[in-house]
This record gives sequence, C-alpha cells and structure tokens, in this order.
Amino acid sequence: MFSIEKSINNDLKKIFLYRALFAIILVFSTFLFCVGKGIPLLTQPFVSLYIISILIFISSFIYTVLINRGVQTSSLIYSWAVVETFFVTAIIYVTGSFESIFTFLYLIVIICSSIFVFYKGSLIIATVSSLQYCIVAGLDYFGILNIFTNTLYQASAYNQGYIIAKTIIVVVACYAIALLSGMLALSAKNAKHDLKVTQGHLRRVERMAAVEEVLSGITHEIKNPLASLSGSIQLLKENAEPRSSDYRLMQIVLRETQRLHSIVNDFRLFVKPETTDAIVLKLDVIIAEIIELFLNAPEYNDNIKVVTRLDNNINIKIDPIHFKQIMWNLLTNAAQAMESAGEIQVILEQPAKDRVYLNIIDTGCGIEEKNIDSIFDPFFTTREEGTGLGLSIVHKLVDNYRGIVDCESVPGSGTVFTVIFKGHIEHS
Repeated sequence: MFSIEKSINNDLKKIFLYRALFAIILVFSTFLFCVGKGIPLLTQPFVSLYIISILIFISSFIYTVLINRGVQTSSLIYSWAVVETFFVTAIIYVTGSFESIFTFLYLIVIICSSIFVFYKGSLIIATVSSLQYCIVAGLDYFGILNIFTNTLYQASAYNQGYIIAKTIIVVVACYAIALLSGMLALSAKNAKHDLKVTQGHLRRVERMAAVEEVLSGITHEIKNPLASLSGSIQLLKENAEPRSSDYRLMQIVLRETQRLHSIVNDFRLFVKPETTDAIVLKLDVIIAEIIELFLNAPEYNDNIKVVTRLDNNINIKIDPIHFKQIMWNLLTNAAQAMESAGEIQVILEQPAKDRVYLNIIDTGCGIEEKNIDSIFDPFFTTREEGTGLGLSIVHKLVDNYRGIVDCESVPGSGTVFTVIFKGHIEHS
C-alpha cells in the first residue's frame, strides 16, 4: 500500500516531465512551421498555441511541487487529468476544431490517467473528454465559435450525418480506450505487485533455509535434557516444604523450564510444521472466533479496536492450529505496535479463484525502513521481551501451504501484513 503510493508519485513526476517536454516541442515546432511557411510569428492561431504551451509547462511545474509537498495523490491525479482534457480541447479549438488532427490527444490523456485510476477513473476522463469534444463540434457546426482557420473547414461545411458519425467515432474511441487501457493497467499493477511480493518471499525462504537446519539440530539436542530436567525438578518439589526457600527456587526453575519448553515448541513449529491435520476451514467463521478470543485478552480488550471486512464462503484447507497461530501472531504483532491504543483492520477477500488475500492493517508506530527486510528473520526483534520467532513462524506456516506473506509499512503511519493463500483453496 505505502510503497505503491511512492511508486505512483514517481510515475506522476515522469508524466509531468513528459508534459513539459511536449510543451517545449509544441512551441518549437510551431515556431519552425511559421518560419518555414513565411508566416508572421504573432498571428493566430500560433499565438494561442504559444500560450497553451506555456500554461502546460507552468502547470507541470506546479503539479510536481504539489507532489513533493505531499498533496493527496488521488485528488491530484483527477485534477490533472481533467485539466489535461481542457488543454487538449484548447489545442483542438485553435487548430481547426472539428477538423483538427489533434483529436488523438484525448486518447493519450485517457491512457495516461488509466495507469493511476484504472478503468473506473478512466471512464470518468473519457466522459469529460467526450462532452468537451461534442460541445466544441456543436458550437463549431452552428457557427458560434470564431475558428482561427479558414471558414471552409468549419463543421458547418459538412452535412449533419457526417458530423454525427465522426463525433460518435470519437466518443466510442474514448470509451473503448478507457475500458481497455484501464483493465490492462489494473492487471499490470496486480501482476507487478504479486511479482514483487513473490520475489521478496523467495528471498526470505532462501535466507531461512540455513537457519532451519541449525534450529533442527538445536531442538533435537535440547528437547530430551529439558524433559529430564523438568521431571527431576517436579520430583524434588514434591519432597520439599511448601514454604521453604528450596520450594520457591524450584518453582522458579519450573516456570523457566516451561518457558524453555514453549521456545522449543516454537522451534519445532518453525522447523517442520506438519500439514497432515489440514481440514477445510470456513475462514470468516474461524477469523471471527479468533478475534473474539483475542479481544478477551486483558491486555487488549480495553485499548484495541478490531474492524473486519470478511467475504463469505471462502474456504481453504489448512490445519486449524496453524491458521490460529498465523492469525494470533499477526494480531499480537499489530497490537504491540500500538503502544497505547489503536485500530486493527482485518480484511479477507478472494479477488480470483486461485487467490485468497488476508490483510492485517494496524495504526501503530510502523517499521523503520532499515528493519523491513529483517522482520521475518528468526530471532529478529525490536522489543526487549520476546524471542523474535512470531513472524518467522507465520512466514514458515504460510510457505508450508504454498502461500506468500508480505509487509508494507511507513514509520508513524502503520503497517499492512498481507497473507496470500494460493494453494489448498476449496471452492464452495
């Protein structure tokens, strides 16, 4: 989410640079045309073209400044696209109106805007472009406009059927380009994002491979001595006086032994999670149950608000314990990022038959850019307490079911964890 917005801003800056270059080219080409034809430079419609070019150049500079100052991107995109259609209409007006060869510029504006606002937004721009062209053609036909070209080329010189046919062609072209470019832009955006997420996931899997081998050996070596130690302390505790110092020390040892048992179990879950107990789960139901349990925890129930948007009838085949571990770890991580209070959004959707998306969004402190690539590494933590295995276990469990997990964050703005289940999807 956050990195996408940064990418959009960079793409917008490139487009504004191309606008400025277009304005410069338009000025020089108009100048060369006048010189080549022996036409005075300060005659119409060439003066109007100079003015339009200067306005395009200035507006490109203004839009770039607004982006750098953090103006809301969506509002900026729509305002730029609408203003752009007016510039195109002005160019068409001064270069022959109905007979102008620059009608194709509407299509370029629609294509460029579709990169950012996709097919819904591009349809809006197509509508604005079509209305402007129809108005200009109509005013030209009725002789209301004072066209700068020879009157022989005004729309009134053509029969009504030809004018209507050409106008319909322009309008249909605008809407067709809007639909096609919008859908292609949306598909390209999703493909680009999925490729980035997959590459990041695979890099983390490679880094974890060596750690898994080491942890496997450690777990095997610790498990048996730890069980013997725990059993021995239990026997000694039974023979000790309940109020004696030995009894209290044994309680401390047992408590820390249980903590070591918990860590070893996390090791085992990270190293080799089994999928033999996988069953078909109705995700919206089990997610609601997990959230209810989570909010009943005393450290979270008063400070944390959880908002859900869960699509119904989404089923995947997964071990319930594993899915609960994934959800619980992500919810806990989100809650811990909000030191005092905040809101967690849980969004479940299935945009395609072979993909299920689970998003956990918090309003916490965010993750520093230098740490974002390490948060899934075993034992990495920025907290004083904790083993640093929570997100590593999430990554391992998701990968074990052929899924992908990704994280996007901006310090001070919050974090988005996205879990994508690609396999084990059961259709209702």
